[in-house]
Amino acid sequence: MAEPSVSQRERLEALLEEKRIYPPSEEFRKQANWSDPAVYERARKDPEAFWAAEAKNLDWIKRWDKVLEWKAPWARWFVGGKLNVTHNCVDRHAASSRRNKAAIIWEGEPGDSRVLTFEMLQREVNKCANALKSLGVKKGDRVAIYMGMTPELPIALLACAKIGAPHSVVFGGFSAESLRERINDAQAKVLITADGSWRRGGVVPLKANADEALKGTPSISKVIVLRRIGDKTPCRMEPGRDLWWHELVDHASDRCEAEPMDSEDILYILYTSGTTGKPKGVVHTSAGYLLGVSVTHRAIFDVKENDIYWCTADIGWVTGHSYIVYGPLANGTTSLIYEGSPDYPDRGRFWEIVARYGVNIFYTAPTAIRTFMRWGKEWPEKYDLSSLRVLGTVGEPINPEAWVWYHQHIGRERCPIVDTWWQTETGMIMITPLPGLTATKPGSATKPFPGIEAQVLDEKGQPVGPGGGGYLVLTRPWPAMFRTIYGDPERYERQYWSRYPGKYFTGDGAKLDQDGYFWLLGRVDDVMNVSGHRISTFEVESALVDHPCVAEAAVIGKTHEVKGQGIAGFVTLKENVKPSDDLKKELREHVAKKIGALARPDDIFFASELPKTRSAKIMRRLLRDIAEGRVLGDTTTLADPGVVAKLKQQYEEEGIVD
Repeated sequence: MAEPSVSQRERLEALLEEKRIYPPSEEFRKQANWSDPAVYERARKDPEAFWAAEAKNLDWIKRWDKVLEWKAPWARWFVGGKLNVTHNCVDRHAASSRRNKAAIIWEGEPGDSRVLTFEMLQREVNKCANALKSLGVKKGDRVAIYMGMTPELPIALLACAKIGAPHSVVFGGFSAESLRERINDAQAKVLITADGSWRRGGVVPLKANADEALKGTPSISKVIVLRRIGDKTPCRMEPGRDLWWHELVDHASDRCEAEPMDSEDILYILYTSGTTGKPKGVVHTSAGYLLGVSVTHRAIFDVKENDIYWCTADIGWVTGHSYIVYGPLANGTTSLIYEGSPDYPDRGRFWEIVARYGVNIFYTAPTAIRTFMRWGKEWPEKYDLSSLRVLGTVGEPINPEAWVWYHQHIGRERCPIVDTWWQTETGMIMITPLPGLTATKPGSATKPFPGIEAQVLDEKGQPVGPGGGGYLVLTRPWPAMFRTIYGDPERYERQYWSRYPGKYFTGDGAKLDQDGYFWLLGRVDDVMNVSGHRISTFEVESALVDHPCVAEAAVIGKTHEVKGQGIAGFVTLKENVKPSDDLKKELREHVAKKIGALARPDDIFFASELPKTRSAKIMRRLLRDIAEGRVLGDTTTLADPGVVAKLKQQYEEEGIVD
C-alpha cells in the first residue's frame, strides 16, 4: 500500500493551514434537532444503547432480541427483529396525518412536473409491487432497474422492498455492457427500464441499451418498460418478454400487504468499482440500513416537518438510494427529484427550482459547486434563495475555496454547510458536522457522527497524532454497514478487513488536525474519483485495450478543477498503427461505449513505451507525476529508467490533446 502521494501531501499542508472557523449561529442552535453535545459521549459510552434508542423511531413487526452480534468482519444488527422498509417509508405515513403531504416533488427536464402525496405514492408502489408479483417475482428474487430520474424509479425501488425482492439499480448513464455485467452477477429475474430519458435536450436511449445488454442475460424473463420519451425515440418491444408499464402496472391492484422481512434480509445490491476491475455487488440489508440513513438524515440535515429537501444526486448511486429515497421518506420528508442537468435550458436551472419550490435543504457535490463557481455568481444572484436553511456536500473532499463560495453565494452566509464523508459500502454518512453543534472549517468533514468510531493509522497500524496523516479506518461496526460482496465473501474479507484485522479499511487517506478534525484526501488505491463517482483504472484500461489499435494502456486520475479528478490514458499502439487526433477521439468514445460516458477519458497520450518495474508492473505513480507536472519520484525500481524521462520530455513538448 503506497503512502499518500505528493499531491495529497501538498493538499494536506494547505488544508491544515486553514484558520477560518464557522460556528453555528445561536439562532440555528436553538432550533436544531440535535444541539446537545452530550450526544457524542452518550453514543461513545454505549453505542448499542444509542442505536437501540434511535431504532424505536421505526415501526417494527417484531422487536429485536439482541442489538448486535459482532465477530469481525461479520455483523448482524437487531437480531430476531422483523420490519418492512417500504411500510416505514410510505405506508405508515399514508395512514397518518401526513397522508396528504407531498412525499415526492418531481421536476422533469422539459419542465413537466408531478407531485405524489404519501397516499398517492402508496397506491403507485402497491401497483408496481403487484405487477412484479404477477410476473413471478418472489421474496429473494433480484430485480434490475435501469431508468432515468422519474417518479417511477423510486416507486420501483419501494415496490421491490415491499415484496422482499432485492433491487439492483444500474445508473442510467452506464453502457449496455455494464448493465449486462451487473444483471448477470446478480442473476436478476426482471428488468425495469424506460424507452429513454432526457438529458440536455437530448434522449438517452435506455431501452436500446437494455436490448443490447439483454442479448447475454439468460436470467431475465420479463422487462417492464416505462414510456417516458414516446415518439421522440424508437422503442422495440420484444413479444413475450417486454411489457409496457402503463399496460401492466397502471392496471394492477393498489392494495398490497408488506412482506415481513428479517432485519438481516437483503434490501438491495449496488455495484461499485473495484481495483480488480470487476464491479463489486455491495449488499445492504433491511433494518440497520434503514435506521442508519433515517437517523443521519434527520440529524445532519436538521429536517423539519414542512421542509422541502433536495438532494441533486442520481438514484443510480448510493447517495440517491440513501438520501433521496430511503432516509428522507422514512422521516416523512418531502423529497424533490429532478430529471435533468444544472445547465439546461440555462445555467440558472438549479436556482430557479430552489426559488420556485422554496427548497430549504440542498445537498450536492463539490464537482457541481466548482462548476457553479466557473459559471459565475451572477447566476444564483438572479434568484431568491432565501428559503435555503442547510447546505450539504457529498462525493469527494471539497476544497476550501469552493466551500467558501458555496457559503457566500448560495447560502448567503447564513446557512451551515454539512460536508459529509461516506461510501457506498458504509451506506450512511459517517464523518460530518452536526449543523446545530459543530464549528465547521472549510474543507474538513470535521468529526465522526455519534456512534461512529474512526481513526487515522500509519503503515504499521498505529494511530497518528494531531497533524499526522495516514489511512482512514473505522474501528467498530455501524448499523448501515454493508454485509458482504454479493457472491464473494472472501473478497469482502480480503479487501476491507485484512489490512488492519478487526478494522474496516476505507481505502481513503486522511489527516487529523490539532482539534481532532478529519481532513479527507481521497483514494489511496487505483480507483479514481470522477465527479464523486468511483471508476476503476482497470476498467478503463480494459476498455482501451479492447480497441483493435491498442497494445497496452495505463490510466490515471489527474487533478481536474471541476470534476476533482479527470481521467488520463497513456496508450501504446500496435505496430503499424499511426497516432492521430482522430484516433484519440475514437478511443475516448470507445471507452464511453464500453463503460459509460462518465468514464470517457479527458486526455489520451500516445506513448511508445510505458514505465514498468522489473516485474512488469506499470508504475502509475510516475505517470501521475508526469501528468501533474511534478518532480518525478523514485525511479530505481524501473526496468528502464530512461522510459519515464523520455515520456516526461515528450509530454512537456507535445502536451495532451483533448
